[in-house]
Amino acid sequence: MFTEKGKKKRGRPPGQTAQGVAARQLLYDTAIQLIGEQGFEQTTLRDVASRAKVSVGLLYRYFPSKQAVVLALYDELSLEQEARAAAMPRGKWRDRFLATLETSLAILRPHRQTLSALIPVLVSNAPDGLFSSTTAFSRERVQRIYQEAVVGASDAPRDEVAAALGRLLYLIHLAVILWWLLDKSPQQRATDALVRLLAKALPPAVMTLRLPKVGAFVLAGDRLFQEALVGQ
Repeated sequence: MFTEKGKKKRGRPPGQTAQGVAARQLLYDTAIQLIGEQGFEQTTLRDVASRAKVSVGLLYRYFPSKQAVVLALYDELSLEQEARAAAMPRGKWRDRFLATLETSLAILRPHRQTLSALIPVLVSNAPDGLFSSTTAFSRERVQRIYQEAVVGASDAPRDEVAAALGRLLYLIHLAVILWWLLDKSPQQRATDALVRLLAKALPPAVMTLRLPKVGAFVLAGDRLFQEALVGQ
């Protein structure tokens, strides 16, 4: 299977048969479940093969490492967010951002246990960490969605500030997701309250963006983001 421009999709070998697709899905689902139950470090590929009742050799054919499973998860979730972004409502950037944030949470919700187990990986400098070069395909895919939420809005600020603001909103969305993964309140209602607070805080932010100094602040914050987390 291929993504845009003919590039091979990560974790999915070419020439799949229906049986191969089913085998890969079983192994993927089993690995994701085990990581959620036992944690990333504690889960081994032998555990996955044993739970799925297949040979380790068959597992290696589809997932040669635990990192390959994590990359496949990033690929799946970011592709779904990209597909759902087509339904982003027209209008002001704050409304588009909130709708996109709600969509992100809805897509991630079925995987909350696994993602919670992956927090040490996500926030690390490991090759499969959220800001590593290996995972850039997923990060950049989702980041573009948040940039488009601003750039394509009816009240978008000037181009340079709009792109920078979109990247900063992507960071805010990551902070909300981390909060949600750590949220111990019933049904994560504290996260719902946090999103409501964001919704109340955004209208004043829209007004202040008209001030030249605020635009300069957004650009400076974006440069720090690029330097500290992306390494640019």
